[in-house]
Amino acid sequence: MSLARYILWRLAVMVPTLLLISALVFTIIELPPGDYFESYITELQAMGESADLAEIEQLRTKYHFDEPAVVRYFYWLGGMLHGDFGYSFEYRLPVSEVVGDRLWLTILVSFVTIVFTWLIAFPIGIYSATHQYSWGDYGLTLVGMIGISVPNFMLAVILMYFANQWFGVSIGHLMDQKFLGEPMSWEKFRSILSHIWIPVIIIGTAGTAAMIRRLRANLLDELHKQYVTTARAKGMAPGPLLRKYPLRMALNFFISDIGSILPSIISGAEVTAIVLSLETTGPMLINALQSQDMYLAGSFLMFLAFLTVIGMLVSDIALAFLDPRIRLGGEARK
Repeated sequence: MSLARYILWRLAVMVPTLLLISALVFTIIELPPGDYFESYITELQAMGESADLAEIEQLRTKYHFDEPAVVRYFYWLGGMLHGDFGYSFEYRLPVSEVVGDRLWLTILVSFVTIVFTWLIAFPIGIYSATHQYSWGDYGLTLVGMIGISVPNFMLAVILMYFANQWFGVSIGHLMDQKFLGEPMSWEKFRSILSHIWIPVIIIGTAGTAAMIRRLRANLLDELHKQYVTTARAKGMAPGPLLRKYPLRMALNFFISDIGSILPSIISGAEVTAIVLSLETTGPMLINALQSQDMYLAGSFLMFLAFLTVIGMLVSDIALAFLDPRIRLGGEARK
C-alpha cells in the first residue's frame, strides 16, 4: 500500500471513528440524572438563594433541553461541524471564549514539559544503557524509581509546603495574582516565564523517569543483538554504531507515544493543576464534568479524541519511516 493511499484510508476511517466517539461522549455525559440547570437550581436552594427561573427556561429552550437527547446530540454535532462548540452554562459564555487563554497556557506548559522530558531523559537513558551496572547507572535508576513512585500531585504538595516554610512564598499559579484575568502583555508574559519552571519540573518528573527506564530497556535489548556484535567486530566506532542502529531502533516507543502526547498537551496534568492552582484547561474540564456543563465538557473530550486519532496516524507513518521492518498496511516484503 502506497503512503498516499494509506493516509487517505486512515483519514476515511477517522470519520466513523470520531462519529462513534461523539455518540459515546454525549451518552456518557447524559447518563447522570438531571442536567446542569437542575444541579444549578439545587445548589442555589442549598445556599438559600433563588434562581431566575425565566432565564433558565429560556436557556433550556434555546439549547433544546426541552427536546429528546437524540435531537440535542445532532444539534451539538452539527454545531461542531460549523465551528460552534456550544455554550458554557457555568461561565455564561460560548465555549470558545471560555477556553481562551487557558488553552494557550496549557499548550505552553505541556510543550515546555515535553521538551524538558526529552532533554533530560535521552542523555540519561543512553548513559544508563551504555554504562550498565555502573555506579552511575545504579544511582540514576534509583532516582528514576523515586520519580515514578511519587505522584505528581504529592510532589507538588511537598514543594508547596517547603517553599512556604523555608522561603515564605507560594509557588501556585502560572503568573502573579495581579495579572489574572488581564490581557496578554510583555509584563504578564515575563511573569508566566518566571512561574512556569515549577509546574514543568513537577509534571515532567514522572514522565522523565518513565522515559529513562523505557529508553534504557529498549536500548539494552538492541545492544545485545547480533548485528551490534558484528558491527563491533568489524571495527565500527562506538559512537556512530550507537547512533546509526541501536538508538534508532530503540526510539520506536518514543514515536508510538505521539498518539498520547498530543491530547496530553491540551488536557494537561489535571490533579497537579488543581493542587498548584494553575490557569490551565485541566481543572476546567473536571469542573465541567462535575457540573454537567455538557457543551464545555463534550467539546473538550471531542478535541482530545481528535488529537488522539491524528497522533496515532502521525506515529504510524513516522514508525514506518524510522524502522524498515514496519510496513504501512501490514504487508510483507520479500
